[in-house]
Amino acid sequence: MAALNIKQGSTSHSAYDLRDSHSEVESSHTLAVVVDNEAGVLARVIGLFSGRGYNIDSLTVAEIDHKGHRSRITIVTRGTMAVIDQIKAQLGRIVPVHEVIDLTIESTPVERELALFKVVGTGEKRIEALRLAEIFRANVVDSTLESFVFEMTGTSEKIDAFAELMRPLGLADVARTGVAALARGV
Repeated sequence: MAALNIKQGSTSHSAYDLRDSHSEVESSHTLAVVVDNEAGVLARVIGLFSGRGYNIDSLTVAEIDHKGHRSRITIVTRGTMAVIDQIKAQLGRIVPVHEVIDLTIESTPVERELALFKVVGTGEKRIEALRLAEIFRANVVDSTLESFVFEMTGTSEKIDAFAELMRPLGLADVARTGVAALARGV
């Protein structure tokens, strides 16, 4: 007798999908967190995520106000709306946090990432790497007889696509900054 091919969430007693069709779907959210620029703040924010089992897809941090000693942490994470609301509430309770903004809720944010790619190759592969770099508007920032270092700014998807095309051409190393984001409009 052949084994039954049963969908996940179903049982052998039912031919119907028993999963809750109204359950919330996970989505990606970009959070901007304005904090005091002092020792240990980043560790506390990251500790909140790791302590509760939340994943961080991207993280960038930089000082935005030298006089006021404030930094902006941009975090890209995934979760249901309930999880994202919980993350925002918990971030807001950390003492040096001044503001938590969910840029994904405000509007579609302007998001960019910087990446450096080292591509090693000669002959036709070298020419093809230069041609693709031109199409993707990547700049050559270093060149030797055997390699190039390309610099590219764009969406994470654009950077992923460029990396995939460079792999067969000799992609040797990649460094990425993580997402920097701002809300659109006024």
